[in-house]
Amino acid sequence: MSPSLYEYVAQLPLTIEGHEVELLEQAVSSGFERVTTVVTLRGEGERGLGEDVTYDAERQREELGQRAALDLAGDYTIDSFSARIGPLVPAGDQVYTRWGFEGAALDLALHQSGLSLAQAFGRPLRPVRFVVSTRLGSPPTFRIVEGWLAADPDLEFKLDPQSSWSTDLAAALAGTGRVRIVDFKGAYSGTPVDQPFDPALYRLIKRAFPAQVYIEDPAPSPEALVMLADRERDLSWDAPIHDIQDVEALPWAPGALNIKPSRFGSLRRLLDTIEYALDRGIVLYGGGQFELGPGRQQIQALASLFYADGPNDVAPGGYNVGAPRPGLPRSPLVPADPPPLGFRFSE
Repeated sequence: MSPSLYEYVAQLPLTIEGHEVELLEQAVSSGFERVTTVVTLRGEGERGLGEDVTYDAERQREELGQRAALDLAGDYTIDSFSARIGPLVPAGDQVYTRWGFEGAALDLALHQSGLSLAQAFGRPLRPVRFVVSTRLGSPPTFRIVEGWLAADPDLEFKLDPQSSWSTDLAAALAGTGRVRIVDFKGAYSGTPVDQPFDPALYRLIKRAFPAQVYIEDPAPSPEALVMLADRERDLSWDAPIHDIQDVEALPWAPGALNIKPSRFGSLRRLLDTIEYALDRGIVLYGGGQFELGPGRQQIQALASLFYADGPNDVAPGGYNVGAPRPGLPRSPLVPADPPPLGFRFSE
């Protein structure tokens, strides 16, 4: 019997002699300052990097000292380190913090073993197709997408429909033929991106966007699901998915899943879910959490390894900041050859 995906890395040896944590900060838009924490694990002359993407900036600052004070020194395997770190990280956004440490542990273990991610799994890194995830301003306008397409006519998009979208705007966006995912954000509550269930908006999106455009995270209400029953194979899920049990609890077998590694917290839950989906022919694509540091390369590396052809929301960071402009990396992103050591996509 072939090993599970997790078994490829679970027994990698890992020696930790010390660690540091450092805040990264970036003003994103009015009222939103993105703060993440870079985790550095050190041992045997090597270092491994990870990124905690907890969204609460004040929590990141307040808990930095606690994370720095964790007693992590010792000899482990990836599996035993996972068992160690799980109970140590703070409650609340625990999965995000845990992912920062587990990502760093995998990076360090691979470096200490002289392995790339591709070598560890016995799979090649492949060029990564990506989409640009963007909101359209307030009030929403076609100009942002138009500007990006002027810079690169081959770009593809993941967009967040809002009740303020007009019929003309939806038609213009659909008419580009470049929209691959529309994300209703129906599973969010109390966030800046909430979009409560709006039957008129759902009808508009169904009319404007044809089959094979993925409809992500509809509202978890019976009325919303009834409205989308005829698009079952186009439904994709993101925010509710943290493990295999969450996939099995969905109202229908998913057409696709947006894999955001930080939502899973542990490498075991992440890799088990990826394997479950691949075994069942479920389309996968990667997603990010506005990483500012090494976490962005790590989500690109996972996409490259397991779902390179999906409409991956893993665009280079330049697409998240500033106006549409030429000169940014184009899709697909080409991995380094030979692959770099550790848990990363390029040097």
